[in-house]
Amino acid sequence: MGAKRALIVDDSKSARLFLARVLEKYDIDVDSAESAEAAIDYLTSNRPDVIFMDHMMPGMDGLQAVQAIKNDPRTATIPIMMYTSQEGELYLGQARALGALGVLPKQIKPTDVSKVLYQLHLVPDRRTPEQSSFTPLNVRVEGEAGELAPGIMSKPLTDSALREHFAELRRALVAGVDTQTDRITAEVRALLLESLPQPPPGAPAEAAPLPPLRRVAAHTPWPWLTACLALALALASTALWWRNVRVLESLSAEVAQLRAQKSAALPALGMNVVPVPAPAASAAAAAPEARPIVVTVPYGAEALGGARLEVIRNLLARLTAQKQTGVVDIRTFAGRFCLMGNGTDGYSLAPDEMLFSRCDIVGNPSDEALSPAQRTPLALANLIGGTRSSTNGALTVKVAQGEPANLAMPYPSVASDLTAGEWNRAAIANNRIEIRLH
Repeated sequence: MGAKRALIVDDSKSARLFLARVLEKYDIDVDSAESAEAAIDYLTSNRPDVIFMDHMMPGMDGLQAVQAIKNDPRTATIPIMMYTSQEGELYLGQARALGALGVLPKQIKPTDVSKVLYQLHLVPDRRTPEQSSFTPLNVRVEGEAGELAPGIMSKPLTDSALREHFAELRRALVAGVDTQTDRITAEVRALLLESLPQPPPGAPAEAAPLPPLRRVAAHTPWPWLTACLALALALASTALWWRNVRVLESLSAEVAQLRAQKSAALPALGMNVVPVPAPAASAAAAAPEARPIVVTVPYGAEALGGARLEVIRNLLARLTAQKQTGVVDIRTFAGRFCLMGNGTDGYSLAPDEMLFSRCDIVGNPSDEALSPAQRTPLALANLIGGTRSSTNGALTVKVAQGEPANLAMPYPSVASDLTAGEWNRAAIANNRIEIRLH
């Protein structure tokens, strides 16, 4: 065990272990604490010969800990060295003002620690006892019994001994200077590499010898790197453009496919739609006998509103864009539903499993209550007016009520076992709008 003891206060385990290994080489026992609070608790029952204190720690920082230790008479005389990455005269002045002796950087070298330990008198002086006592040549110092005095030896002070002393002092001085020089050189090199300006274009390569750092920058293939970067950007832009072209082609194909499947998609929403015939495909396509567009209407819904209005809007927009002329004939047909309820509280569809004979009413009260003017909602009226205006009257829209006898699906025969669900399935198919192009 060493004769001296040090306390290392640092929240970094690696920093504590590194400094501990260095101190143990000088035969110094080491204790450690992970925080300033733990160090103060340690000092209540222990008294180390020196404290190495980190600055940035959770909770109480290093400078606060130094102030607390120096304000306690029991620990005020323990020397403290700040063991931190903080540098500069301002920080050193703050640390000394609070009672610290100095700052030991974390990027330490053995010579840094050696210098600090000699200043704190924690290791013996460099000179041996023989070297610290100069005795004349061939002189013996005797004790009372004629023996040599303890610790005193007869050693001549020769030129070679003086040269050894001076060589040791020079090595110590050079080691300290080298440590500071290496640290400053590393910092300056890093700053220069970050902010080194490029050599002016067209300057002769052998006009003057370049410093080592400038020679490194001059031999760096910056033009080639710039050209490669520009080429990579060009290739990336080309690839991105080509990808966009392919995506647009794919989207166009999907739109065409969706348009082709529109008549199949709308029945999934409860509507039956027959596609509009292609314009000018043939004379029969534009004839009144052409197959109409049929869209079913849910019970209680506005016949010419909601999804039906969107079908009409899209159809008129397409005909207008294709510069078609003629009449768009829209007819509404009301289905006759098996309903439950009354005129005061309203009506609703009867349950599917209920017998048809138990229906309170068979008809379509919500449609029968509408006047001819109310069958054309305001949104559709505005759409019809806009179409007539944009086509200068070449394309007109006519809205009328269809014949009740015109059925899309015949109603089932009335029987004792007929259910409301069977009847209403036919009613839903007959509750529709039909659009014909003339």
